[in-house]
Amino acid sequence: MRSLPPPARLDDVSTALRRDGWALMPRDMLLGCLPASPSDADTVHASWSDLPPDTHLRDGGRYRFRRHSCFVLDNARGTLTQTPHRAHWQPVTYNALHGGFERWFEPVLPAVCQHPMWQALLQRLGALLAGIKPVPAWFIEAHQFRVDTAGGIGRPTPEGAHRDGVDFVAVIMLERHGIKGGETRVFEAQGPQGVRFTLSEPWSVLLLDDERVIHESTPIQPLGEHGWRDTLVLTFRQGGFQGP
Repeated sequence: MRSLPPPARLDDVSTALRRDGWALMPRDMLLGCLPASPSDADTVHASWSDLPPDTHLRDGGRYRFRRHSCFVLDNARGTLTQTPHRAHWQPVTYNALHGGFERWFEPVLPAVCQHPMWQALLQRLGALLAGIKPVPAWFIEAHQFRVDTAGGIGRPTPEGAHRDGVDFVAVIMLERHGIKGGETRVFEAQGPQGVRFTLSEPWSVLLLDDERVIHESTPIQPLGEHGWRDTLVLTFRQGGFQGP
């Protein structure tokens, strides 16, 4: 497994994302640029204990819990607007398992969407990505995920290695509790190079250029009676949301 030294500056994150198609941002850098306190982070993360089951899993699993909401970030004004609730949709070319049909999930709770840390998180990451790819607006989908091991195994990416059909993806690690596995794998979409590592630090961020790399996370298993893996996945797309 490759050792990944943390970047020292925010500019290093942008440089790595441009160069490699992916980059890591450690917790202290993220919280420092929002800004947000550890208590803010705990308040936002508490909502992961209230996620309803994902009823659309086509592998028959009951290991994933989820909420989903959409936002538009005006990059010129820096204003973030939540859209009316809508379905999540991907073409089968990007998600062979769950693509091609509308998936309706319960929305992210209003108290979370309105929390200053949540708002700052979407705005600051959007601004960083607009510095790499200047676009008028980002159409952002936010996915709260809990993958648990109550059934013995949980699959963070049941569709396997994939792209999402967007411009950028941010995978934010919130918690690993009583599990093994869940290794992150990032590979060139058009080449042989790849890296493997495990996201473990709460509120650390993996940024992906979705046009250049594919990604997946390996299944998780419990170390004891029960475990789970909490993440927040944000996708940033120019021009509009994906739809049928």
